[in-house]
Amino acid sequence: MTLARNINSVLRHFSNWHRFQVANSGSRQFKQILNKFKNNKVTITYPSTLPALSFVKCYSDDKKHFIKIEKHTETLRTAFEQRKEQLKDTESRIRQKSEEIVRDIKCKKEKTEHKLRIKKDHLIKDLLETKAKVKERLEEVVERENVFTIPNILCVARIAMSPYLGYVIFQDNYTFALGLLAFAGVTDLLDGWIARNWKGQSSKMGSFLDPMADKVLIATLFISLTWQDLIPLCLTLLIVGRDIALVAAGFVIRYISLPPPRTLSRYFDVTHATAQLAPTTISKFNTALQLLLVGTALASPVFGYVDHPALTALCGVTAVSTVVSAISYLVSKDTYKFLKKKS
Repeated sequence: MTLARNINSVLRHFSNWHRFQVANSGSRQFKQILNKFKNNKVTITYPSTLPALSFVKCYSDDKKHFIKIEKHTETLRTAFEQRKEQLKDTESRIRQKSEEIVRDIKCKKEKTEHKLRIKKDHLIKDLLETKAKVKERLEEVVERENVFTIPNILCVARIAMSPYLGYVIFQDNYTFALGLLAFAGVTDLLDGWIARNWKGQSSKMGSFLDPMADKVLIATLFISLTWQDLIPLCLTLLIVGRDIALVAAGFVIRYISLPPPRTLSRYFDVTHATAQLAPTTISKFNTALQLLLVGTALASPVFGYVDHPALTALCGVTAVSTVVSAISYLVSKDTYKFLKKKS
């Protein structure tokens, strides 16, 4: 009991555990402590094998373990700080690299936009130049001409007069109708003579207008005279059918001969001459017979020879010549020609 009280007194005297160091040879230090007590005249009796020695050794082992843990903790803290610094450095490098990539992308984008803008300007410029060249080439290929000539005006006048002539025949005014027909015949002869002999009056448009005016006039006369029972219906159907086919062929030739782009405005632009028609000899003879037939049939009520045999024979000859002229247009290769670029 006395030994236990003395040990407790020693422990209270050295209450600061961090300053109390115990080495491996704990018994020798413990004896030194007891000697201090002896010098202070404290009587302590203890056996050679002290029971508290195991307690001091246990404390010493725990202290070493704690120091080892502290060292390991410090090592971990140092490693953590180093790792943290490395992460910060990596993050900084990644941020710098990202900013460089963004700058490069923006720079490349600006360069690409600039290049595209330049290419766009060049492309538009090339398109405009190509368009101008194509237009120039078209102007060279397609011949422009003056269509406001006297022969063309006479042809248009004949076409405009044809419906009125049919109306006069429907009103049984054959004498006035005969006068209008004579006037139309004079204009037909006059426009051909002017086109051949007057300078600058011949035109490619006239090669379309003159036969078209004749077809319109003749078709109008045949229909109106057939309505008045002065010409057989079968002959009228034959002549009108052939004329419709010739007019349709003229439109087809116009479309084929027109250089691209084929637009409606260019197709109906009469100043662009793309082809020229040339009627066959048998066709000219047939046109003369048709005019002679409608003239005699129109004059028959005036002069009183309706249903005359000579008139019937003239109808037969006209029918034969109409069929032959239609065949001549199919087999002949010189009825039209495309206009090419002038050298």
